[in-house]
Amino acid sequence: MRAGTAQPVRADIPSPCEITSWITRPRETLTESQDKRLLEVRLACPDITRACNLARTFADLVRRRRGYLLLEWIRQAEQDAPKRMQGFSGFLRRDLDAVTAGLTLPWSSGVIEGHVNRVKTLKRAMYGRASFELLRTRILTRA
Repeated sequence: MRAGTAQPVRADIPSPCEITSWITRPRETLTESQDKRLLEVRLACPDITRACNLARTFADLVRRRRGYLLLEWIRQAEQDAPKRMQGFSGFLRRDLDAVTAGLTLPWSSGVIEGHVNRVKTLKRAMYGRASFELLRTRILTRA
């Protein structure tokens, strides 16, 4: 050691991306080692513990369509969450009726958004290469 040949031991610190993936995934899907590492991180940092609890509660609201509990979640996030989550809850509060409807009602605009995406992709691919009539034909024949 005096000769300077000893290598320092590096702590195996998980990246923020890893921690985020552990928090956002359902707990059942985590391996035992991932669950243990997340617990260690939560014990080391109270802000991550609060963020984890709120994120998992929000994920449950989304997965189980419990929009009626959204206002309570927003209140809790505004009081107890880290700053970034407080900002997120503020954005949700601004358009509360639409977000609640999205978390409650069974309807979705996903199919329409898919068609819009397809049309935009065709339009980008054909820009400057073909006439409007060809674009119109390609869009209508795939519908």
